Amino acid sequence: MGFRGMRGLVNAPDEKPAITWPLLRRVLAYARPYRWLMAAMLALILAHSALALVTPLVMRDLIDRTIPAGNVRRLIGLALALLALPAVDGALSVVQRRVSARVGEGVIYDLRLALYANLQRMSLRFFTHTRTGELMSRLNNDVRGAQNAITSTTVGILTHIIRGVSVLAIMLTLEWRLTLISVVILPLFILAARALGTRLRDQARDALEATAQMNAMMNETLNIGGALLVKLFGRRQVEIDRFGRSAARVRDLGVLRAATGSAFGVIIGLISAVGSALVYGLGGYLVIQGAFTVGTIVAFGAYLGSLYSALQGLSNAPVEFATSMVSFERVFEVVDLPVDIPEAPDALPLTDVQGEIVFDSVTFAYPDSRGNGDDGGDGLLSEVRRYGRMENVAAALSGGESVVVSEPAIIQEPPRVANDRPTRAQIIAVGLAPADDDDDAAVADADAPRRSQARRIALDSVSFAARPGQLVALVGPSGAGKTTLTYLIPRLYDPTSGAIRID
Repeated sequence: MGFRGMRGLVNAPDEKPAITWPLLRRVLAYARPYRWLMAAMLALILAHSALALVTPLVMRDLIDRTIPAGNVRRLIGLALALLALPAVDGALSVVQRRVSARVGEGVIYDLRLALYANLQRMSLRFFTHTRTGELMSRLNNDVRGAQNAITSTTVGILTHIIRGVSVLAIMLTLEWRLTLISVVILPLFILAARALGTRLRDQARDALEATAQMNAMMNETLNIGGALLVKLFGRRQVEIDRFGRSAARVRDLGVLRAATGSAFGVIIGLISAVGSALVYGLGGYLVIQGAFTVGTIVAFGAYLGSLYSALQGLSNAPVEFATSMVSFERVFEVVDLPVDIPEAPDALPLTDVQGEIVFDSVTFAYPDSRGNGDDGGDGLLSEVRRYGRMENVAAALSGGESVVVSEPAIIQEPPRVANDRPTRAQIIAVGLAPADDDDDAAVADADAPRRSQARRIALDSVSFAARPGQLVALVGPSGAGKTTLTYLIPRLYDPTSGAIRID
């Protein structure tokens, strides 16, 4: 199986995420086991929003009735209420945060476990074609980003919707004309969210990709193998410069996201200021005309602040939600990877093992560096965007040498003793040899495809049987495929053709 399709996705940086109903339904499926906790969280949000509505009404009563009447006892009671309301509201917030954290951590635990379990089912070839840093980025950074969708984004959206609707209802009962003026600027919030929301979402996706690339680069050059190669080939400054470019991209994207987010907040603040100016101007005029009390306009102003805060939160919600869905999308890309060495539906469990191993005309070829495997397919990882390493990986485990078996392996039958039982140290010699280079310098161009095929083949029509009690020696020079042969026995790879049988 090749990797051409995955390479095409790696070279598609302009592809942007799409928030679809199937994606949302899949996210909800992970949250379904925690539905009772989510119901409790919703009840806490309702209680929290209800308490926030009481404080402005207390302030109106204090200004319009208690202070003018000189009622000291009522004044003390209202003052204590203004002290108790924030305390109760804070306690509810703590409990709500704890419940939402349990839901979020539970969902992310299930998601991380599913991702890790699928990675454990992948073959060795998957890991030779994939950068560890990218996997770690998806397992840590993207999963953590997905958690924010549960613990922050979802809770925030629900809170803003409930608070906005309830505040709007109370404002209509206080003064419908001022309320209409307050909602006139609502389209401006929507326009601002559409103008900058998509840009922020795309920048979030680019930042996640750049961070994953930087993590992969660090993992490649800071492990023992990578560090050894850097020193042996004198590439220290080259790698420093390469990492500097990658880190600079992460830095620039971070600055761009911060600037865009700040501009978004400023625009929303200006829109809120326009609404507040209109409301206080008309409200002050109504107070002067005696149609409105000072306490009512103070309470109305407090509700107006809550309404605009909710509208601002809902304006940010599409951006935050899309950013969180990007993380879910990237995690699901790995969770959905097909297993390239699947178990057959009728596979039999291996019990009471005797130990006989039979290779029957086994041929094996590694995929070449262009991503073309024996099947000519589009690649195991074709469903993963911008993910994996396409550098030279052909024959990575056989030392990269051009190898074929010189002929079907010759089995030397061991001598037998009188009782016809195998001796303790019977030896089978399986002869493996690298492909012979053509000694003639003037080789015809027509032989090039054959030589290319030989370079990709690690084992060619190998047949032998290793019986219990026998000592098998794999004989051959470096690169003849001895290590590759041992990798086929535990099924780290599947043979290209032929069969391997046990007992």
